Amino acid sequence: MAEEKTKTKRAPKKSATPETAAASRLRLRVRAYDHKVLDASVKQIIDTALRFDADVVGPIPLPTDIRKFTVNASSFVYKDAREQFEIRTHKRILDILNPTAKVVDALTNLSLPSGVSVDVRML
Repeated sequence: MAEEKTKTKRAPKKSATPETAAASRLRLRVRAYDHKVLDASVKQIIDTALRFDADVVGPIPLPTDIRKFTVNASSFVYKDAREQFEIRTHKRILDILNPTAKVVDALTNLSLPSGVSVDVRML
């Protein structure tokens, strides 16, 4: 009644060469306060990347950051009268796999609406 455990063999890890590890993925993190403007900007980025035959993964929605502020409505006596305000920051992640120089050049020359910030990282 002894059970035999079968071990699965894993393939050996491939060592990354400097050529493939240097430019394997371009990660774009896009943020905006308005989700409609954000989605339009992400669509514009994807269309630009696909025009140059790049592989695009995403957009992946990230949790919305909500910053809340509570302010006294009255300046002096009425402590119970308060107002609450909030700022919502919507975020998306895009990955562009094996980007070429043309893709990177097209993305840097892309004009996005104001209020949209893009962080670019090479992974």
